[in-house]
Amino acid sequence: MERYLRKNFDVEPKRPSDEALRRWRLAVSVVKNPRRRFRMVADLAKRAETERKRQELQEKIRVAICVNKAALQFIGGIDSTTTSGKQASYGLSIQVREAGFSIEPDELVAIVGPHDTKRLEHHGGVEGLAKDLIVSLKDGVVSSDIPVRQNIYGLNRYAEKPSRSFWMFVWEALQDLTLLILIVCAVISIGVGIATEGWPKGMYDGLGILLCILLVVLVTAISDYKQSLQFKKLDKEKKNIIVQVTRDGCRQKVSVYDLVVGDVVHLSIGDQVPADGVFVSGYSLSIDESSLSGESEPVDVAEGRPFLLSGTKVQDGSGKMLVTSVGMRTEWGRLMVTLSEGGEDETPLQVKLNGVATIIGKIGLGFAVLTFLVLTARFLVEKSLHNMITEWSASDAMKILNYFAISVTILVVAVPEGLPLAVTLSLAFAMKKLMSDMALVRHLSACETMGSASCICTDKTGTLTTNHMVVNKIWICGESMQISKENEDVLKNSVSERVFNHLLQSIFLNSSSEVVKGKDLKQNIIETALMEFGLLLGGDFNGYREDYKIVKVEPFNSIKKKMSILVAVPGGGGGGFRAFCKGASEIILKTCDKIINADGEAIPLSEEQRKNITDIINGFACEALRTLCIAFRDIKDASNLDSIPDDGYTLIVVIGIKDPVRPGVKEAVKTCLAAGITVRMVTGDNINTAKAIAKECGILTEDGLAIEGPDFRSKSPHEMKELIPKLQVMARSLPLDKHTLVTQLRNVYKEVVAVTGDGTNDAPALHEADIGLAMGIAGTEVAKENADVIIMDDNFSTIVNVARWGRAVYINIQKFVQFQLTVNVVALMLNFICACISGTAPLTTVQMLWVNLIMDTLGALALATEPPHDGLMKRPPIGRNAKFITRIMWRNIIVQSIYQILVLLILKFEGKRLLKLSGSDANSTLNTVIFNSFVFCQVFNEINSRDMEKINVFRGMFDSWVFLIVMVSTVVFQVIIVEFLGTFANTVPLSWELWLTSVLTGAASLVVAVIMKCIPVGPTQNTAEHHDGYEPLPDGPEQA
Repeated sequence: MERYLRKNFDVEPKRPSDEALRRWRLAVSVVKNPRRRFRMVADLAKRAETERKRQELQEKIRVAICVNKAALQFIGGIDSTTTSGKQASYGLSIQVREAGFSIEPDELVAIVGPHDTKRLEHHGGVEGLAKDLIVSLKDGVVSSDIPVRQNIYGLNRYAEKPSRSFWMFVWEALQDLTLLILIVCAVISIGVGIATEGWPKGMYDGLGILLCILLVVLVTAISDYKQSLQFKKLDKEKKNIIVQVTRDGCRQKVSVYDLVVGDVVHLSIGDQVPADGVFVSGYSLSIDESSLSGESEPVDVAEGRPFLLSGTKVQDGSGKMLVTSVGMRTEWGRLMVTLSEGGEDETPLQVKLNGVATIIGKIGLGFAVLTFLVLTARFLVEKSLHNMITEWSASDAMKILNYFAISVTILVVAVPEGLPLAVTLSLAFAMKKLMSDMALVRHLSACETMGSASCICTDKTGTLTTNHMVVNKIWICGESMQISKENEDVLKNSVSERVFNHLLQSIFLNSSSEVVKGKDLKQNIIETALMEFGLLLGGDFNGYREDYKIVKVEPFNSIKKKMSILVAVPGGGGGGFRAFCKGASEIILKTCDKIINADGEAIPLSEEQRKNITDIINGFACEALRTLCIAFRDIKDASNLDSIPDDGYTLIVVIGIKDPVRPGVKEAVKTCLAAGITVRMVTGDNINTAKAIAKECGILTEDGLAIEGPDFRSKSPHEMKELIPKLQVMARSLPLDKHTLVTQLRNVYKEVVAVTGDGTNDAPALHEADIGLAMGIAGTEVAKENADVIIMDDNFSTIVNVARWGRAVYINIQKFVQFQLTVNVVALMLNFICACISGTAPLTTVQMLWVNLIMDTLGALALATEPPHDGLMKRPPIGRNAKFITRIMWRNIIVQSIYQILVLLILKFEGKRLLKLSGSDANSTLNTVIFNSFVFCQVFNEINSRDMEKINVFRGMFDSWVFLIVMVSTVVFQVIIVEFLGTFANTVPLSWELWLTSVLTGAASLVVAVIMKCIPVGPTQNTAEHHDGYEPLPDGPEQA
């Protein structure tokens, strides 16, 4: 079986090939309900059509923009007054005029969509548009105006397909071919029964089948409907982007859904442009429009080219934009509404279980046909022996119909339609729980794959640490000093006013943050720490920003590891320009050839001083402080202001910032190591800081290796192969280093790698990893888009929780498969053997449908939604190519099946004697006992399946409320069926002694399981590389 599954039903968890997806679809057969089975499977034809439409639309948008640019250049010489006259001819609607606005929504679309600079100029540029929209570019929209703006200019939402109603799921559940056949059989049975046995006795058998089918359909539809609601809620959460706007005169965070025309939006590297708009102000703003136009070259946005389109990404720089169109009026909105998604790729487990269902379905179909042939042949032989082969009555027809119904019911039970859908159920449950635990799963397969993770490459800042930075220590003018709120005047009294002024200038001017009281903004945490430090020293942020005009900004990025700014110095300060830069200590120190002294004078930086400063930096780093340097350079020559100088700076200060380790991280790392998951820290920070934090977290051990990015990059492939197994910390790394490490771990060492990232440049590593984990707080939209899971609280402990749930999903599906295969084997063999020997099936159609409901939908609910327990993180990870149905599972299935088949066959053929049954209803009573015992065998086997190895199967059972509800519901319904619905289910009420017999027969499977788990199972081959997901069987006291 495993060879067949790997050949036909094996797909990659991430970006599977179209060939593999098509291969397993062709291999699937014996499907009872294709609409339900393949509901969560990608529609490849629709996906190809969507991609074709997307490319066509992108080409149209690209051509439209190019043609418009050419046309505008061509008509550039035409008299502007004529053009203005033509453009001014449109009138305002009453609705717009009454609201006080001076521009129509369609006019805004006509300006930004085709990049019409002439129309923009006609309206007075950006300031004119702001005036038309009654908005201040400085203070933004007034909150009280938002409903009016939404009413006239629309909501920032895209048209979505209406969600499917509950009755659609009922209709889908009714598409099951076997159920449709049984409905026809039931209707015929009612007709023939009434004709032969009269009303109402003749209708009971057929009506019982119909009622049972109705119950199966309703339970299935309710389960599927609840899943769809969960996925819809998660999908909405995935699309919800938080943007920063200026409203009511201050900067604040809002949902992308609450954005309105007139909002002033703040953009920075990695952000997605949330609506169409025009550029207000900014520095070095570069936009990637490939998602919209297909053009890979980034577009520089400035006053001369001010148009910004929704759905594009900020590649570099920062800026502000005025929103002009939202929702369905944007280019992105029109693109989205034209396209319908082809669905998400199916997960490896879904595919594998489709394969298992296909194999068992074929076997079941064979047994169903064989059972019908055996029953019919016996019936015909009996008629021949009694010389009645030519005499046929309605009762004979009913017998043949009943044999056919039994065979179809065997097929209902034999084809495990619920197997692939159990994966969806388990994943939906896990995703819902993870959402409440601050992890948003973007791709279904990530939930599965995380259970196999053998390595986590994690960032340091914000993930292992608290993400709340405070300036703890500084070195300035040759002196080190501790910084706290209690000694805020120490620095002011220790240095001259000129040095103090330079320091405050460098903090407040060379910053991408703003000071906004009472608002929790998504700002760089280092910037926030520096701002708080500057305010602690008594600095005036707004005062410095008003006195100095910013000429050019080079924002921080993870490659340069520094931020630079050029400002015009006011005339009173001697005029000219001043450049400030700050960033990684050693990088800034290399750019400096002077240092500021206590009097504020720039003096040459000697080699001895440089060595001393390097020692200071390393000393700070060894105290687990994040270090950075701040420097400045005065520029008198204004001839070349296109770029900010890279050298010739004067060092002002070395700053040590404290970012404590998060509570619980050390325990989480310990949990990972116990679970066989290697944790590696990959950070852009100083190596000494990284080592100190890694030791505190328990990541860096005595025999572990810490290396810097430049050293790692310089290694040959052979050297890398030797050092990577020992590598635990990589400091001063570039995003490319992280990508290289992930690629090596996956391709050379066959590790299943999870990697964290927050920046735009982390996107390739997140994309390459088996599981990309983006940070929800510090992460950019580009990083989140390339990730599989978003860690909402940026906490390492949450990552470990995702791994725990990933393992729970895998193990839960294995439990359910073990349980369902046992029921399949017993039902098939029992009916077939009894048909061959006695010519009758021990279980009726209604009884078999009830068993099918127990093992399919209810079984999946009970076993596939079990919460994780601590034992899951005390075993090695599940290997990439591990066998899904393990030897332990086969042992459990075979032993339990043998026990159940033997017990039920003994009851069938020796039951009357053993139970001392006599009288006219002896056969009915015996058949009811067999049915009752069979159901209780499944109830107790469901409990057995909770742990496939350990003897104590009751551990944590009372923590799983879903499991308990299913168990209680099953027993209650069984009592009702036996005691009160005998007319429909062909049962009779039982005495307490027979009830006890049935329950004890089922409960004995617990004892069988204890004995069975002592049977040794040979180790799986290559357990080190491809572990089968289970720890070795325990011995002695541990076994209990």
